[in-house]
Amino acid sequence: MKLWVITRLTVREAQRRKLLWIALALGVVFVALFAGGFHLIYREFATFSQSTVGGQVQYQVVTVFFLTAGLYVINFLAVMMAVLTSVGTVSGEISSHTIQSLATKPLRRWEILLGKWVAYSVMLGVYTSILSLSLVLVVRLISGYIPNNWLGPIGLLILEGWVILTVSILGGTFLSTIANGVLAFMLYGIAFIGGWVEQFGSLMASDAAVNIGILTSLVLPSEALWRRASYLMQPAIIRNLPANPFSTASVPSPAMVLYAAFYIVALLGIALWVFSQRDL
Repeated sequence: MKLWVITRLTVREAQRRKLLWIALALGVVFVALFAGGFHLIYREFATFSQSTVGGQVQYQVVTVFFLTAGLYVINFLAVMMAVLTSVGTVSGEISSHTIQSLATKPLRRWEILLGKWVAYSVMLGVYTSILSLSLVLVVRLISGYIPNNWLGPIGLLILEGWVILTVSILGGTFLSTIANGVLAFMLYGIAFIGGWVEQFGSLMASDAAVNIGILTSLVLPSEALWRRASYLMQPAIIRNLPANPFSTASVPSPAMVLYAAFYIVALLGIALWVFSQRDL
């Protein structure tokens, strides 16, 4: 199928520009730093946690907190990779007129755009999976702890990356590369702030603040997906603690996950339509 030809070419282009290798190299460095830091923390708490019941609880709290913090960094890296790899995939090729060499071949425009989206989504999914599984494995090997639910949260992190990727692909069909990057990062920032507003609103019983957070999640459901992933990863003992940087006072429902999937399909459909109508 012609679509897979574009997918393979996009992956090869990413390899040629060394995007994959740089991302993987930095990912290895991050996992190594995480492993070293977590090992030092484990060594400090190991003796105390084995000697007292309170210490065991405290140790579990620290372990889950450290793992959640690591996954939050991976969440941020995935968002950065989604934007930086795809921000110029359409707009840059249009401005340099290289897209015309593909558009004049026996290829439909939807095959070109969808092939690029599939290539970047596969690379992003593999990248996020490798880093996330590496952190879970590191925690397991050092401490023996493994979350009861880790597969679902990793899937939500991948879905969040696809949301940002689709926004970037859509922006590239009608914006310049710089404007597209600004749009993607600004929307992500708005969603991030809206998520915190919703959390504080839930703690303070402010319906207005909660509604603002829900509205920003509808504009871009990235932060809502992260908060649900964080909630599912944490055991009940962590969920019941007072507010902390990774607590979730207002938990996004499964309906938000379905909305995110619909969001991707809808924006991708709009991107295909805009690209098919654009004068190249």
